[in-house]
Parts: sequence; C-alpha cells; structure tokens
Amino acid sequence: MIPNRLKQLWAEGKPTLNGWCSIGNPFTAEIMAAQGYDSVTIDVQHGALDYSSALPMMQAMRASGVVPMVRVPWMEPGIIMKMLDAGAYGVICPMVNTAAQAAEFVSYMRYPPYGQRSFGPTRVSFAAGSNYAGGANDEILAFAMIETQQGMDNLTEIAATPGLDGIYVGPADLTFSLAAGRLPPGFDREEPEMIESLHEILAACQDSGIRAALHCGTPEYAARAINWGFNMTTVSGDSRLLAAAAGASVARFRKLVSHDSVMAVEGGVY
Repeated sequence: MIPNRLKQLWAEGKPTLNGWCSIGNPFTAEIMAAQGYDSVTIDVQHGALDYSSALPMMQAMRASGVVPMVRVPWMEPGIIMKMLDAGAYGVICPMVNTAAQAAEFVSYMRYPPYGQRSFGPTRVSFAAGSNYAGGANDEILAFAMIETQQGMDNLTEIAATPGLDGIYVGPADLTFSLAAGRLPPGFDREEPEMIESLHEILAACQDSGIRAALHCGTPEYAARAINWGFNMTTVSGDSRLLAAAAGASVARFRKLVSHDSVMAVEGGVY
C-alpha cells in the first residue's frame, strides 16, 4: 500500500497544510490538489456534493500526489466505509461528543481484529497500490471533530480512544456551543475563552500522543496555530477562496474604471 504522506511528515516533525473542497466538481478538486497542499479534504457534510461527486474528485486529485481526505456527513458506518473504499486516506467525523462515540467511529475505520470495517475496497484497491488490506489499518487516519460543550467535557477520554489518530477542531460550531449563542460562528477566534479551549484541545492531543488539527480562515492564523503546536491546519476552502479572488478582482476593476472615468471627465474627454 502507498504510505500516507501525512504520517511521514508528522514523523519528521513537520506540520501539514490541508486544503478544503466543498464544490462538487472534479476539475475544482484537481485545481485545488495541484496548489501544493499536503492533503485535500472533500467536505461531504456541508459541501454541495455527495458520494457520486466525491469519488471522481478523488480520481482527479490522484495525479498531484496529495493525500485525499473526506469529512463525512455524520458518524454513520455506511458512508464512512464507502468513502474509504472510494480512496480516502483519512476521514474527519463531525460531532463526536463522547468516548463511546469516538470508539464507535474508530471501529468503522479499521478492519478486524481492530474494528468492524467491511471488506470491499472498490476503487482504493487500485488507487492505493497492492496489499491494501494489510496496510489500511496503519495508514488510514481517523479524525474526530470536537465541536460542542459535551465534547469538551469529555475531551480527555475522547483523545485517549485507542485507534484515534487526531482531533479536528471546527471553531464555528465549537464557538456556537461554548458561547451558548453569545458569539457568532466563524474561524480565527480571538476571544480569550476560545483560545483557551483551543489550547486545552491541543494539550489533550499531546498528552494522548495524537494529532491536533484546526480549521482556519487565514494563513496568518494557521501559522499561529502551528506555532502553538497544532500538527495540521486548513486555510479557508475552495468556495471562499474563489469568492475572495473574484471579489478582489471586481473591486479592483471598479476602482480603476471609476478613477479612469473621473480623469477622463476632468481632462475634457467627455
């Protein structure tokens, strides 16, 4: 089986950068995968796509050598196993609130005797190289999302779950829950209580020897998180990056045209 490059980078003490795809299109996924990310996650939870979109997106990403990951809609064994069979080298599972749920999630990720994953590696048996069954338990990454007050209350136990590779922090839902509606959802939190929670999650991961990942809005905040000790950061995503680049282009054009128009009037062209 082709080794998981994320694991190799972390073993070397290097942080990784994760891209994010929520547009259900292979061409978009191919473009994102070619930009230099270490991994790219296909968002099947909130993205405008489903399994039939995710599989060709992973095919399109293969040429770049980027590590393909998927955020599944929920902790449901059918979709988790189908995404693994389609070629995902890592799964991010939302709303993991207890150690029991974390253990259940891990069980769907691993073949016996370490779990209950069903064998049927449809595409991944071709995409991941030979001996997939023999290597998958060691190479595939299981990330649980901590997004609620209940998850924070059970943080230590969740992080200590055997077979769990890491915790992926979704700051929007986490803020929603911890602030009880006082704060709007969003990335790059600056509130002391939220930064304290991020450090608490990071400490729990480090104590249990697992990886800590954080979804960020800007490269600056992502670099800051890496300096704190996070192993992986995601910066924005395809739809937000597209909107930002298009918006900046339009704003620049409007400014130039407005300036040129004023200069033309003042120069007597009109």
